[in-house]
Amino acid sequence: MKYIKYIYLVPMIILTSCGAYFNQPLGIEKPKLGENSETGINLKNLPKPNEPIVVGVYKFRDQTGQYKESETGSTFSTAITQGATTILIKALEDSKWFTPIERENLGNLLNERNIIRSTRQEYAKGTESPETQLTPLLYAGVLLEGGIISYDSNILTGGFGARYFGAGASTRYRQDRISVYLRLVSTSNGKILKTVYVSKTILSQAIEASLFRYVDFKRLLEVETGYTKNEPIHLAVTEAIEKAVESLVIEGIRDNIWQVNAPALKIVQLINEYDKEKAIADETQMYGRHLYQKRGKFGIGLAGGASLINDDYSNPVARSMARGELKYLFSPTFNLNGSYNLFWFGNTNKLETSYNSLDLNIEAILLPFDKFTPYFFGGIGYSSNNNFENNFVKVQFGGGLEFLFSDNVGIRAFAENNLTNNDNLDYLIKGTKNDSFLRFGLGLNYYFGKRKPQKKIEPTEVNYQELINTK
Repeated sequence: MKYIKYIYLVPMIILTSCGAYFNQPLGIEKPKLGENSETGINLKNLPKPNEPIVVGVYKFRDQTGQYKESETGSTFSTAITQGATTILIKALEDSKWFTPIERENLGNLLNERNIIRSTRQEYAKGTESPETQLTPLLYAGVLLEGGIISYDSNILTGGFGARYFGAGASTRYRQDRISVYLRLVSTSNGKILKTVYVSKTILSQAIEASLFRYVDFKRLLEVETGYTKNEPIHLAVTEAIEKAVESLVIEGIRDNIWQVNAPALKIVQLINEYDKEKAIADETQMYGRHLYQKRGKFGIGLAGGASLINDDYSNPVARSMARGELKYLFSPTFNLNGSYNLFWFGNTNKLETSYNSLDLNIEAILLPFDKFTPYFFGGIGYSSNNNFENNFVKVQFGGGLEFLFSDNVGIRAFAENNLTNNDNLDYLIKGTKNDSFLRFGLGLNYYFGKRKPQKKIEPTEVNYQELINTK
């Protein structure tokens, strides 16, 4: 019976460890076909060409020169697969747009052809049958060059954990990134026809939970569980190369480098979707930051919270406040806003009063292109009590955080300090300092009106009119 009070620990241990248990390898697995990525499926679903292009790939290798990291430094194992050429050839074959020919180990191929030729000549001696000629080798109309040009480790790391009375859990994550460049070269004149660039992040996650507690005298209960998931670097490289091949095909269609066997409407739709994706990529920086103006030219907001007076009495208490405001954003970073505020002051057994104010502020949004940003503001205001008798001018300044659920709706938390020219807010004039007060709370903002458009999101139909007419 003395252990009944610890029964509640059992569900916690099961729930925190089920992720690890459900993903445990419980036996030896048989060989299976390689996984298909979403990028690979899109590559296979591209419209087919009028005629596949014969392409040669001599080397498509790891150009980073990086080695795997370890706790004691680095090892002699490379961080990136050295078989990128093979991955690229497989992607070219899957696309059905190209006919890859062997060039990576061309010496082996030529040696084998020499063996075949000499063997046939040897056995053809003394016979009347003519020597059978070898089929001529295919030659490439284009070459593919490039490689994996960067592998950046720990571009983003973090985690979270908590522990209380010996029971706790934590999570950690790490993000790496690889970059691939692929270029198309004409063998007839050496001209570089097209170059594409693709990046892919690699995510690693770890979740841990533990319990450490004395359940009785000299009886210690200790439980640990957890699991780690690491995205395979090989699959990340494969997806990046497949995406590069897909981009190369679509850009070649758009620039009339090759012809496609598909209806004109499907071609235009494919190119439009690619242009939208490329426009978003052009306006996206590291960590998913989109460089376009999210908020509209105007905004309205409602907020509620608390106010706290700093007056001549000794025991102030927080009282409620409400705010409505209008904003005009004259740039992504700065806006002018005016607000009407209704708020109350209180002091234990001394004061209960209410005020209203009209405030005008200049606000600076520090990260205007991010969903989550800090902001600061400052300005002047005019305030009075509800009877419009105790009037005063004030200066306010403060800051807060805003999170955008969408380009139009955001929630924000704020805190501000208000300095007045009046020592009579509490109806008691005492000392040499004027009264002041704090306001803090939560609010909801709605943005509307014309904003700076995302560039090239909608390609003009003039660009593809000739394509529609000729297909």
